[in-house]
Amino acid sequence: MSGFNYEKDADGIVTVTMDMNGPVNSMSAEFNPLWKEMVDKLEKEDGLTGVVIASAKKTFFAGGDLNSLLATTSEQKKEFFNTLEDMKADMRRLEKLPVPVVSAINGAALGGGFEICLSTNYRIAYNHKSVQIGLPEVTLGLLPGGGGVVRMVNLLGLQNALPFLLEGKKVVPAKALKAGMIHETVETIEELIPRAKAYILEQKGNEAAAVQPWDVKGFKIPGGNANSPKLTQVITGAPAMLAQKTRGLLPAPEQILDCAIEAARLNFETAMTIESRGLTYLVNTPEAKNMISTFFFQMNKVNGGACRPKDVAPQLTKKVGVLGAGMMGQGIAYSSAMVGIEVVLKDISVEAAEKGKAYTEKLLAKRVSKGRMTEEKKSDILALIKPTADDADLQGCDLIIEAVFENIELKNKITASTEKYLAEGGVWGSNTSTLPITQLAEASEKPENFIGIHFFSPVDKMPLVEIICGEKTSDVALAKAFDYTRQIKKTPIVVNDSLAFYTSRTFGTFMDEGVRILQDGAHPVRIDNLGKALGMPVGPLSVQDEVSIELTRKVAETQKEMGVYGKFGPTESQQEIIDFMISQNGRGGRHHGGGFYEYSDGGKTIWQPLVEKYFNADYDISDEDIKDRILFRQVIETLKCLETNVLRSVADGNIGSIMGIGAPVWTGGFIQFVNTYGLEKFQARCGELAAKYGERFECPAIVAGKIAAGETFQ
Repeated sequence: MSGFNYEKDADGIVTVTMDMNGPVNSMSAEFNPLWKEMVDKLEKEDGLTGVVIASAKKTFFAGGDLNSLLATTSEQKKEFFNTLEDMKADMRRLEKLPVPVVSAINGAALGGGFEICLSTNYRIAYNHKSVQIGLPEVTLGLLPGGGGVVRMVNLLGLQNALPFLLEGKKVVPAKALKAGMIHETVETIEELIPRAKAYILEQKGNEAAAVQPWDVKGFKIPGGNANSPKLTQVITGAPAMLAQKTRGLLPAPEQILDCAIEAARLNFETAMTIESRGLTYLVNTPEAKNMISTFFFQMNKVNGGACRPKDVAPQLTKKVGVLGAGMMGQGIAYSSAMVGIEVVLKDISVEAAEKGKAYTEKLLAKRVSKGRMTEEKKSDILALIKPTADDADLQGCDLIIEAVFENIELKNKITASTEKYLAEGGVWGSNTSTLPITQLAEASEKPENFIGIHFFSPVDKMPLVEIICGEKTSDVALAKAFDYTRQIKKTPIVVNDSLAFYTSRTFGTFMDEGVRILQDGAHPVRIDNLGKALGMPVGPLSVQDEVSIELTRKVAETQKEMGVYGKFGPTESQQEIIDFMISQNGRGGRHHGGGFYEYSDGGKTIWQPLVEKYFNADYDISDEDIKDRILFRQVIETLKCLETNVLRSVADGNIGSIMGIGAPVWTGGFIQFVNTYGLEKFQARCGELAAKYGERFECPAIVAGKIAAGETFQ
């Protein structure tokens, strides 16, 4: 059996070691024939006492073949469903063998990989953090269609299974054991197959060891079935709770919940068919196509270093200087120390620097209190951070990151006074969110070693870093920034220099369009509600309150001083709102005493003078137009960034929009959205919006170019 190594020992135990073509085992076109052949052979085996399913790869089994899932079309629904049912029938045959079948889990068993394990009687895993177990299909817009939903509900009960199914939780073996997903762990890989065989021998004469729990006569689902009074409240409340989280924008969680409830209501075989129908439906949705494209293929491309210079050796950061111990600086210091990097945290006073270090201490104390860290480890991490007010302490840093206010004079002054302390060949990074790197680098003696490293707040939680290359930034500096970002376990996107770069520039259009719709006469609460209904984390007015209208004013002032204000379009709407909110009424945002909203312990309410000034009950605009104005402004700006080479790749644009701007997950990112919306349809809709609301909605020429070439954005 090429692809599956089949060996029977003297005790009658067959070990099937999966070793398919390519770097991992997966449910590719190669899998189904191999699996069927294996089961056929096992069913005919004389003197069979047990079966061990193992892997020759570093991962046990990687799950479904996402390339084929992405390529599946609606015309192939019947074929897809039948293939899925055939595969599940063979998995069912495996679990009905009259001997114990054991999974020897040596590496990650996710999605289809864990579904294989669920179809075996006994599951043993190598107890190591590299071994992840779970069903993360929901994160790709899919459901576990290889029996995962049905078996998990039957194994754990509906209530306990739902977090793993609806959240796509992945756990290490110790947690999987505690949850009841596996039966046993071993401490070394070498013990795995011998222990699996020993278990089989221990079950000699025990017929029950070869029977799945759900195949035992009189079996009852843990926690009760769907008709159980205990579950009535869960089943009744779950759809509403789910809708609150997904806002009805993601079909996969709804399908999973549906299938899980049916698995708790119907017989095993019928529930399996319903599960197959669920996956057949989801695999053809635009949401699944978008999420697979971006969250798997493009994320791997970004993290794999597609935009990193290939001929530069790995650049390990050993000592980082962080200038400014405020909200951003303290988060950078924490993220660096957490991975063992020595940190010099500098501010204008030792007291301010100590306060910045206290942020790390607070976060670590929380970990200790939850049992996720020892006091000793906490002390070791804190010892890596040196708070100081002395520039000389920066001596020998191979990377310095400036994280002070968005003021070009201040940044230039700091660069000039502290750059000399960098180690030979060291790199200077500016955590600016808007100021052009080429211009900032003019204050540097070595502009080739100057780069933008834009973090997002709060740094300890936000997974993205936007790396910005100036005109003179070298490949070595880029490699250094990229490798440092991966070192602190964050995702880097790489962009070229521009005012506000990519994320801040595009995010600005989100806030700007919200203000423009307000000024046109729409009610502010309606604008924010439709922004959320679209899938943005919060509405455009609420988010401007959070980042502060005052910050918008300061950025505008800085850009005016630099002579670049208004470079990307008219600014009269922004100027008007700054004048009304700040100059006339002293309302700079939530942390400045209030902005568009009033804030209290009881929540927030709209500031009534805003309604009185702008709301026009006679203004006629549809919900669809408001949502499209909010979404299309950001998509158009993203396309302009791609068109002008601010964005270096489609992948960077999509990942950056999701992780840095808050693009709705269902879109797969602002560029991927255009692919599944349809390029011609997108072009036409842009034309409609431009005719009604202004030239800012004109479709970028790059779209027409793709249409003419018969291409999509890849």
